[in-house]
This record gives sequence, C-alpha cells and structure tokens, in this order.
Amino acid sequence: RVCVLSGEGCSLVLKPARVVVKFGEPVSVTCEAARRPRVLGWESTVGAAHTQQDLSVQWKADSLIDWIEEPICYGVFSTAPRQCEEKLNLVLYKTPDSVSIRLVNHTGSMKEGKEYQLLCEVQNIAPVQYLVLRWYRDQTEVYHSAFTELTQSSPVQVSSILLITPTRADNGAQYRCVAELDLGPEGPQLAPTVSSGSLNASVHYPPDFLSPEPEMLDLVVGEEVTLNCSATGYPTPIYSWLSAHTLQETLTDEAIITSSSLLPGTYTCTASNRLDSKSKRFLLKARSKGRRDSRTIKSIFISFFMFIFVYIMFVFCLGV
Repeated sequence: RVCVLSGEGCSLVLKPARVVVKFGEPVSVTCEAARRPRVLGWESTVGAAHTQQDLSVQWKADSLIDWIEEPICYGVFSTAPRQCEEKLNLVLYKTPDSVSIRLVNHTGSMKEGKEYQLLCEVQNIAPVQYLVLRWYRDQTEVYHSAFTELTQSSPVQVSSILLITPTRADNGAQYRCVAELDLGPEGPQLAPTVSSGSLNASVHYPPDFLSPEPEMLDLVVGEEVTLNCSATGYPTPIYSWLSAHTLQETLTDEAIITSSSLLPGTYTCTASNRLDSKSKRFLLKARSKGRRDSRTIKSIFISFFMFIFVYIMFVFCLGV
C-alpha cells in the first residue's frame, strides 16, 4: 500500500508518532483517521488488528521481543485516496549484557612515554545507531565514539579503542568506558547507561631528583649536616652512596643522610629503579666552628654602621 496525498489526503495520525520501548516491555499505539474509513487496521506480526467504520484502532503488545517488528497502520476509504498507510516509528532497545575494558596486547604496568591501546567491548546492545561510548579518565570524559552509520536493529557487539601515552601524572588514574543509549525525547528521562569496571593505570617512570643540581655544603666539626638525595620514580627508587670515605652501613640505602661524623669530600648518591639510574653529587667543605663566612661578616658591618648612624642622629637631635 502506498499513501497518495491527493483529494482529502490520508489523514491518518499515530498517537504517539514515535515510541521507544525496552525489550520485553508492553507497548500500545493508537491510529486515528480524520475521515470515515471502510477499514482501519494495523499490519504487524504481533498485535495485528482492524476495525470497520470506527475512527481509531489500537496496536498493542504485552511483551515486545520482535527486533524486526514494523507496525503499519492502514486505511481503506470510499473516496480518494482510497488506500493509505502510516508506518510507526518504533525503537526497541536493549541495554548491553556487559561492558568491559582492557589493554590491547599488553599486561601489567605501562611505561611513561609509550603509546598503548585501551579496548572497550560492548556485548549485545540495540539499536547500535543510538549508542554513544564515553571514555573517562577518573571523572573527566576524554573521548567518545558514536555508531550512527550502523543500521542494524537487533543486538550486536561493538568496540572502541582509546590511544593513550601515559605520563607519571597518569600513575594511579582510573580509566573506564560507559555505554549510553541516546534514545531521544521519547526515551527514558535518564539515558540508559552501563559502565565497565575501572582499569587502574600503573605507570612506571625513571627516577627524577627534586633538586638535581650538585650541592656545596659547609661542614663544621661536631655539627650535623644533611644530604638530601630524594627522588621521585615508580617503582620507588632505591639509593646508594659513594665516597672516598666509608659510610656507615645503615646509611647506604637512605635518601637523606643527617650526620655529624661525615668527613670533607665529594659524596655521590645514585637513585635507581628498573628503568634507569640517576646520580647527584654533594661537596662538603670544612669550615671551623669560629670562622664566619663573608656574608656573615658583611651583615655585622652593616649592622654596626647602622647603629653608629642612628646614635649620631640621636645626639644631633638632642643638641638641637
């Protein structure tokens, strides 16, 4: 049957004109004719119905499970156009059985600066053209993909790939993907969504000193001096120290050494993990306890002359 818009027109109205139904749920739609029909009915594999003379007829299903269902309301009239039809815009949807996420061709920890693929797989979702796959890093959406070019109405399996090049800031970040059905205003008020579990990013990166430049420190006999070799890195760096002098055994694997028994000279600290090793030098210069450096002497002189200046001004004011 073909609806020919001539004469008085077909005047068939579907209420609602578009209906969104969850798989297995009931549905009903009314077809109304604006002029008296000879026959008014629904052509459908489920819930077919017809009436004579009545101006409306209802199509309904107690549990809609037919993915190829395309209900059509038809009317036969005494005047032209004698036959016409209206096809119901029916969307039967199903949320996925599962949504999963994994690394492609890789297991275990990732390395900083290397590119990886994250794969999100969605099992048995329909209709796929309404699906939006959203990728999240923690709570921030970083990418999404749609499947509007696909037209299959029955459940399918689809996937999406996210390319990442992790940095040390990504260590501990959680990635997940969310399958969302955007079914339009006739669909549920809240779009049906199913989320994958979280993939925890474990990112390995080499040691990096908080302050990598060599340090020169004054060494005063009997006073403590601190050598700070702290470094970031994952796995956590281990430390070793080298010097012309023998260090106490308990200090050889510490990031920070605080001691009053160190001798003048160069101390080299090395921070290592399975990716790399980096070193930092400390130069300890002996200074006697009573010796003052040039900056201290300069400060004393400035303070002395300021005192003399204030005193002279005070005396001058008293004389006036």
